[in-house]
Amino acid sequence: MKSKPMVAIVGRPNVGKSTFFNHILRQKIAIVEDTPGVTRDRIYADMEWMDRSFTLIDTGGIEPKSEDELWQQMRRQAELAIETAQVILFFVDGKQGLTPADEDVADMLRRAHKPIILAVNKIDSVAQEDIIYDFYALGIGEPIAVSAANRMGFGDLLDRVIELLPEEDATEEEEKAVHIALVGRPNVGKSSLVNALLADNRVIVSDIPGTTRDAIDMPLEVDGKNYVLIDTAGLRKKSKIADKTIERYSVIRSLAAVRRCDVALIVIDATEGVGEQETRVAGYVQEQGKAAVIIVNKWDALDKETGTLEKFRKQVLEKLHFMDYAPVLFISAKTGQRVQKVLPAVDEVYENTSRRVPTGILNDVIADAVAAHEPPSQNGRRPRFYYATQVATQPPAIVFFVNDPEYVHFSYLRYMENHLRKSFQLEGTPLRMILRKRKKEDNK
Repeated sequence: MKSKPMVAIVGRPNVGKSTFFNHILRQKIAIVEDTPGVTRDRIYADMEWMDRSFTLIDTGGIEPKSEDELWQQMRRQAELAIETAQVILFFVDGKQGLTPADEDVADMLRRAHKPIILAVNKIDSVAQEDIIYDFYALGIGEPIAVSAANRMGFGDLLDRVIELLPEEDATEEEEKAVHIALVGRPNVGKSSLVNALLADNRVIVSDIPGTTRDAIDMPLEVDGKNYVLIDTAGLRKKSKIADKTIERYSVIRSLAAVRRCDVALIVIDATEGVGEQETRVAGYVQEQGKAAVIIVNKWDALDKETGTLEKFRKQVLEKLHFMDYAPVLFISAKTGQRVQKVLPAVDEVYENTSRRVPTGILNDVIADAVAAHEPPSQNGRRPRFYYATQVATQPPAIVFFVNDPEYVHFSYLRYMENHLRKSFQLEGTPLRMILRKRKKEDNK
């Protein structure tokens, strides 16, 4: 896959980086609050301007001299964004004016030896534009006045970005990437697993629950296959949510990440097992028709004896009985144990959820199922299966034409589902089964 040039948005906390990021993309991707430090990880989004495509990276605020562990990790995230970017957008706050922290960030950026565009934000009218001259003292170059909140000055800023981007190579056709959402409770190791897969500390890992607040997209290429990893905030019970507003945004984004993924990795802490939250998350994944792999993380932290793994697998699938079709992997993101099995499992369930079965073969298998186990009668009426056809993939959906849907007991549909799963290798994917009454105009 041909990679796009990257443009990193950096600056000290609360200068409007995420507001700009959201408004330039015309959608709420980064969480925006007046609380410094709300954006903690790098957040990626593709955009176009003047027929040029590039990837915009939003970063957490930089506090160069802070000794706080979380601020230090946020600074490292910003440094990684700066290292990978071809152009840097350095945001400062025009209302607050030039600060020593701005000067510290400017010193850090100069050492990167990258093209830098200085954006003076919160300049909401022409009358305020004289404020930008104070920022020439940073020695970064000519400042550009913008108002992220009012979408002012965006054109001039993006024109400058395009001028500084490297020359575009001949375009290559991009192969579709498989989007993988990692979901589960806080602190089960989702971000650690992302970092293990990327072999790069791209997401902040902390023992503090709720460290990841945004849903973060990260491209990954392995053996010529393209993926996008979506690390999401953990879902917690409402009673345990201290910051209601920010947490509500995080939960909404986690659920939205499930809706737009191709495969969901449901991450479970081996030391805690399956609880109410895991059941809720898995139920949402199943409801949205997404392929899934159940990841039991922190397997290294569990005392084991002969048969522990199979016993644990059985317990997981009993509690997530509605998703007993999903494969279960036992890993340790911390030590790397079996992490190499995650992407092959993703490939397999994605192939399964994308499978299309020819109508002739499908009807042969259904006829065999009916012959082996005839459907029971309901109120003296016996259902008849005339024929079936697959109408969708991701997940596979099959319409059965019968004499009357009310005659078909749910237990027989379950039997039919199991028969189809065994016949067509549908591990890891939901299977939609739709009953329709055959009409005279329906032809077999």
